[in-house]
Amino acid sequence: MVQGAQERISKEVAKWKGVIATPHRFGGTEFKLGKREIGHIHGDYQADIAFPKTIRDQLVAEKKAQPHHILPQSGWITFRFRSDADVYQAVDLFKLSYDLAVMKTTD
Repeated sequence: MVQGAQERISKEVAKWKGVIATPHRFGGTEFKLGKREIGHIHGDYQADIAFPKTIRDQLVAEKKAQPHHILPQSGWITFRFRSDADVYQAVDLFKLSYDLAVMKTTD
C-alpha cells in the first residue's frame, strides 16, 4: 500500500483528453474513454487495467504486472502498489491502455 496512490494516479489519468473518472462499482475510481473502461483503482493498494490479451501476456511475461486477481485468463492485469515508484509505473500502464483505446476509437 502506498499512501495517496489513488489520489495521485486519479489526478493524472483524469487529465487525459476524453477520460471520465467515476466511482467504481466495487470501490475505488474507474476511468473510461467513451464507453470503454481503461481501468480502475482500488484504494491505495492496486489498479486493474484493461489490455488486449497479447499486450497483457507481454506485461506479465516481463513481470511488469500480474494476471488479474479474479479473471486471470482475461486481458486485464492487476498492478499492486508497494512503493512510490509503483505510482509512476501505474500511470505508465494506464497511459498504455489509454493510448490503445484511443487507437481503437479512431480506427
